[in-house]
Amino acid sequence: MADRRLSTPLLALDLDRKSKMPLHRQLYDQIREAVLTGRLAPGARLPSSRTLASELGCSRNTAVTAFDQLLSEGYLAGQVGSGTYISHVLPEDLLSLSGAHRRGRQQDVPEQKVARRRGLSKRGEVLAAFPRGRRISTRAFAPGVPELDLFPFDVWARLLGRVWRRPSEALKRHGDHAGYEPLRRAIADYLRTARGLACDWRQILITSGAQQGLDLVARTLLDPGDPVWFENPGYTGLRGPLFAAGAEAVPLPVDEEGISVAAGRARSPQARMAIVAPSHQYPLGITMSLARRLELLAWAREADAWIVEDDYDSEYRYEGRPLSALQSLDDADNGRVVYLGSFSKVMFPSLRLGYIVVPEDLIEPMGCARGTLDDHPTAITQPALAAFISEGHFAAHVRRMRVLYAARQAVLLEAIRTDLEGLLDAQPDEAGLHIVAYLSKDLARRMSDQEAADRAAAAGLAVSPLSRYYDGKPDRCGLMLGYAAVPEDEIRLAVKKLARVLSD
Repeated sequence: MADRRLSTPLLALDLDRKSKMPLHRQLYDQIREAVLTGRLAPGARLPSSRTLASELGCSRNTAVTAFDQLLSEGYLAGQVGSGTYISHVLPEDLLSLSGAHRRGRQQDVPEQKVARRRGLSKRGEVLAAFPRGRRISTRAFAPGVPELDLFPFDVWARLLGRVWRRPSEALKRHGDHAGYEPLRRAIADYLRTARGLACDWRQILITSGAQQGLDLVARTLLDPGDPVWFENPGYTGLRGPLFAAGAEAVPLPVDEEGISVAAGRARSPQARMAIVAPSHQYPLGITMSLARRLELLAWAREADAWIVEDDYDSEYRYEGRPLSALQSLDDADNGRVVYLGSFSKVMFPSLRLGYIVVPEDLIEPMGCARGTLDDHPTAITQPALAAFISEGHFAAHVRRMRVLYAARQAVLLEAIRTDLEGLLDAQPDEAGLHIVAYLSKDLARRMSDQEAADRAAAAGLAVSPLSRYYDGKPDRCGLMLGYAAVPEDEIRLAVKKLARVLSD
């Protein structure tokens, strides 16, 4: 059979049907190269995925998969109703800017790569081009997605209606900049019982989620150029607020006990802050040991530094009681820990409500900063959430989901042992909404975890490569498989499909 090579004159793209590399990966590589070499200029509009697929003679899914990867990495930018364009600031430019922060000086982005937009500062350019969070997928196996179909929306609607059919005069006016008092009291009661936090309700500030909480903390406690320890690998969504604050990110390795304090002392002993997820590290699922927690607290006291505790999914622990928070070990008179919580994974993502718990001496300055930056959080959902917690609906929902998620994890692990033996290796995780399945040595010789994720995406599966969460070269390659939102029968079918994709 003749070697069939297809191209489009507009972009001079060339797909080789005989190559072992998947077509969507070829398309991704060629568009990325065209962007980096300047053949596709910043702001240039690309053909639609349908048009490009037609010109190349490939499936539209091939073009969509390549576009999605380029969008997620920041090479492309989508504009609703307009199309897909080459980004004005590329990931390589972001790295050069963050490198300038590390060196304590500013560095201009090369003019041939960046068409500056009128009125934006250099930091504004970075923020405008910073890779946005992935669109939440309901496909197997998107990590971090809760089961939404079983949330008691009938109860939620009744509570909302009870509040807003005849709202009080206070609810119709400007609220407290720290949030709705009954909600803060309900959260404080819950945290004392479930997480061991000896906090007063006045220490709680309501936010629109974990990222806004960290943004507030970073703006209030950090100066531009301040070093900040963060876990490597770690949750990439928390890096945006650090860039916005002009902080210098110091990635530290994670071992079986948690973030390496010894590495932090060696690389940046006078760091101003550490951001950690001690109860269930993301993405590896490690629980920080008591010895490491005490070591981290000791460093913070010595360095006069702060610790931000990201407690994103502590409710979902399937063996024993949920672990006490790091903040519960903190010195009440000289507190160093700011606790970060969110309801997105426990209830539903669009709720957009979270909170921070601050040491007592930060109550007034953090509250003033909250009011200065955002006046006060929306009062629409806060009263309903306060009632949802105080009347027991929240605890009941968590108990139901804990049983469901434990069963779904067990089904996923059994399916991996049955259908993916010799390809992926996964162990039970006593908490969370996903597991990490590591590539076998044989599979790792054939493909990277990014290529494995690309192949899965082309087959309609949403998996995340572990390497995406590393700053630099990853220690191990693996796939993050979310199971919380996937029914058991679908888990089994999706694993069989993944096995076919990885065996091809």
